[in-house]
Amino acid sequence: MRRRTIPTTAVQVTELGFGASVIGNLYRTTSAEDAAAAVDSAWDAGIRYYDTAPHYGLGLSEHRLGAALHHRPRDQYVISSKVGRLLVPNEHPEGVDTEGFVVRDDLRRQWDFSRDGVLRSIEATLQRTGLDHLDIVYLHDPDDHWQQAADEAMPALAELRDQGVIGAIGAGMNQSAMLARFLRETAADLVMLAGRYTLLDQSALDDVLPTAQEHGKAVVAVGVFNSGLLSLDRPAEGMKYDYQAAPPELVDRARAIADVCEAHGTTLPAAAIAFPLTHPSVINVTLGMRDPGQVRRNALLHRQPVPKELWHDLRDQGLLRAEVPFAPDERSRPCP
Repeated sequence: MRRRTIPTTAVQVTELGFGASVIGNLYRTTSAEDAAAAVDSAWDAGIRYYDTAPHYGLGLSEHRLGAALHHRPRDQYVISSKVGRLLVPNEHPEGVDTEGFVVRDDLRRQWDFSRDGVLRSIEATLQRTGLDHLDIVYLHDPDDHWQQAADEAMPALAELRDQGVIGAIGAGMNQSAMLARFLRETAADLVMLAGRYTLLDQSALDDVLPTAQEHGKAVVAVGVFNSGLLSLDRPAEGMKYDYQAAPPELVDRARAIADVCEAHGTTLPAAAIAFPLTHPSVINVTLGMRDPGQVRRNALLHRQPVPKELWHDLRDQGLLRAEVPFAPDERSRPCP
């Protein structure tokens, strides 16, 4: 699988990444066996970028990912985790986590973007994963914590990066405007952009993507299926869009895009994965993968040919914004 380098760093990521939130029991239980098999299948598919966070299953995702990669050569894969939510003892447990993960709530999350919080979080992640270093560290959802995140957390990460402890640093969010600020105003090398550069939402063209181009920095795209609406060949009523029931007009728009995809001999989910990679600043698409079946499907979709003419037809029909750029090296084509 083709790799791309994060500008200004030596870190390379494969075009397709393994999102480990779901093996932290997101929304439903995933067995330890399925989680390990999913990581093994991702490795067999050529995926060498793995993303996790303390938030995912109150540390369960980090535990499982570290264990599954433990026997792999450390210099052959890239792993990222996040800071900003410290895991601390829960003084009033109710039995199960209340933030979407099916795990016991013996721990709770505590917002902390201080220098000390960053260092403590990274140390705890290394203990949970069993790793001796992290390749990429993101600030996790600092939406309501800009000042501390920019003034304390990012300088702490930059110091670790400059010491060679971390390979690259950035921030990950569901909004794009603040990510643009991180690229402009801090030492961030890249950002993880959730859901804002997809076949249904190109709002990142207003801020973070042109900023990344201007400053020679990179974007990792996640949430490219917009919570599911773009995940099937033929979108159906009742599917989710950005964690909520999709409005009928968006279902109709997704179906119209699917029709154009079919006319070009490809599918809606294959195009959803390929589309962000057509932008010159996007170096990776990371997808949540719960079991080997999901891994195999996503790897197959990534390899599915998506002709460049599709993008022009979608743009001509008003289904993509007119200013959508396409990289000159036609990145939507599958790797050899």
